Amino acid sequence: MNLDMNISGATASLFYDDGVTLVGGAAFAADDLHHARAIAPHVIAADGGADALDDFGIVPEAVIGDMDSMRGMVSKEARVLRVNEQNTTDFEKCLIHVNARFFIGVGFLGGRMDHTLSVLHGLMMHRGEVVVLIGEEDLVFAAPRAWSAELAAGDRVSFFPLMPCRGVASEGLRWPIKGLSFAAGSQIGTSNEATGGRVAASFDGPGVVTILPKAYFEAVIDSLVYRSKS
Repeated sequence: MNLDMNISGATASLFYDDGVTLVGGAAFAADDLHHARAIAPHVIAADGGADALDDFGIVPEAVIGDMDSMRGMVSKEARVLRVNEQNTTDFEKCLIHVNARFFIGVGFLGGRMDHTLSVLHGLMMHRGEVVVLIGEEDLVFAAPRAWSAELAAGDRVSFFPLMPCRGVASEGLRWPIKGLSFAAGSQIGTSNEATGGRVAASFDGPGVVTILPKAYFEAVIDSLVYRSKS
């Protein structure tokens, strides 16, 4: 049954013990949605993401947002959480009103640049959540204080600062980050490379998004969700 709720508070309304796939309104590949759902089976649309899911014949468990972007009607099988405040994006509204072990986002990278930038801002505002975004070529996530994964030699590893922070240590990178002070408009860490094997990076605080090739989806999920973080 479709339940339309008007929400004004900033507390979670939906709770999941496992992963949630969040779907936005930007273009995404069917394979990316399939891979996300295989690991995060609960599907929630951020406003216009419901239209994108409808194109694939998929009904989300819920639609969350201010409902200013949707073209079509929401299925009666979906729950509707209408959040009327305008201080957060629909992506952030999903992170605020859903409590889950982790999130995988499709349909949030690409398309309008202001939307993409606002999503990266949302990663920083909600950096306590584990969120992995899938784009056309990339995976993007907020770097935890310490992170590691197995990567092939020569593969791209980019760190982009959205808030100032400092590299504490690294392993398996062509250009080590230890001692570097990262800040937008100053030092950034894009287009670094793995030397092959274990890649590790640690920072003195939050502020950096990590960008990797999309082929490392499973490795990233394993590193962020299924292995204990330092």
